[in-house]
Amino acid sequence: MNTGHHADDGPAAHDDHDDRDQGDGRDVSGDLGGLDGDAASRLLRLFEGHRLTPVQRRIAHCLAQHAAEAPFLSSIEVAELAGVSQPSVTRFAMALGYSGYPGLRRRFRELGVRPGRERDGAGRNGEDAGPDARASAHAAASRLSDGGAAGWAEGRGEGPGAMLSATAEDSLRPPSRPGASTRPMSEKPVSERPVSERPVSERPVSERPVPGDPEPGLDRATGAGGGYRRAVLAEIENLRALARSLDDPGPVAEAARLLAASRPLPVLGLRAAAAQAAGFAYFAAKVHPDVRPLHEAGSLLADRVEQAAAAGATALLCFALPRYPAELVDALRAARTAGLAVVTVADRRVPSLAGLSHVLLTAGVGTHLVFDTACAPMMLGRVLLEAMCDELPGAQARLEAFEASAAARGVFLID
Repeated sequence: MNTGHHADDGPAAHDDHDDRDQGDGRDVSGDLGGLDGDAASRLLRLFEGHRLTPVQRRIAHCLAQHAAEAPFLSSIEVAELAGVSQPSVTRFAMALGYSGYPGLRRRFRELGVRPGRERDGAGRNGEDAGPDARASAHAAASRLSDGGAAGWAEGRGEGPGAMLSATAEDSLRPPSRPGASTRPMSEKPVSERPVSERPVSERPVSERPVPGDPEPGLDRATGAGGGYRRAVLAEIENLRALARSLDDPGPVAEAARLLAASRPLPVLGLRAAAAQAAGFAYFAAKVHPDVRPLHEAGSLLADRVEQAAAAGATALLCFALPRYPAELVDALRAARTAGLAVVTVADRRVPSLAGLSHVLLTAGVGTHLVFDTACAPMMLGRVLLEAMCDELPGAQARLEAFEASAAARGVFLID
């Protein structure tokens, strides 16, 4: 598991010195054609496949939003834009496999990302940026720290993502005047844009997306909501991968048999996985006679596992999601020692967990947002519960009894 380097701040001072170099000395005065539409996509692909901490993901998102300027920003400017410390930017570069931020910045330049108009165009970069660019960077960092909470409100088009993406576009807009268009100067009229970039209503009927299919080019969007849309599409792909894996129902069926036969059934989930375990246990209790959620770490956890085994449990279900708590391994060892069969739902095959599991089921988590999204593991848990219903004697009768009781007590507002 790659969780990034947790180096001390020692390299930061050296990195800060190196970060003030003048780069490759390339004259960028002729590269003022505006923002590169593919820049954010190229940077995001560079970051993919790395297990980043929430702080590091925030830095990655900030760089993607400022992709056209990324090769020319110093680590200090990146830190100000992302609202993090400069040593955090250094550790971010190290998590990607570079010795420091200068190496990562050189990689940005190798990707061929062109600068936007915020740079002064005099062939300078790094710390020697023009005053307008520096003011813009400071303004974006200020808006991120001051208005982040309010900006997350749905539909307002604000928040860190919108604020940061607006910074690079503001300099492309002409001064406001009555009746003037608010479209950036570099943006073409709808009739001149490629079909895939036009609003759906402006496209030929034959080029409009089929209902239910993702809109073409959505995963390449770089606007204020582009990052959110990419995150949703990535999560959809995780669900598609899960669907493909279920072509072989054998592992799920085996896990369901083990869990359905256990009385009681302990369901373990620590930290990030606690919500997955609690959701599973909530619904499983409607069809299983004795479900015991376990979410306490430490010595009490081993006690609960041993007590479940003494009460007759024969299996334990574990939800394991990154970043994996160390206590998880201790709990699974306690379960194995107590003679329990372990079924684990994880985002991937983690050796330390796989070695302690009789059945390991996997479903990927989304990593495009600051915090993981776990729609696929949740769906896998529901699929497993569905398979358990087929193995549990009297499952349907229990469901019907609950519905009758809930109706009599007026538990739900709407039947």
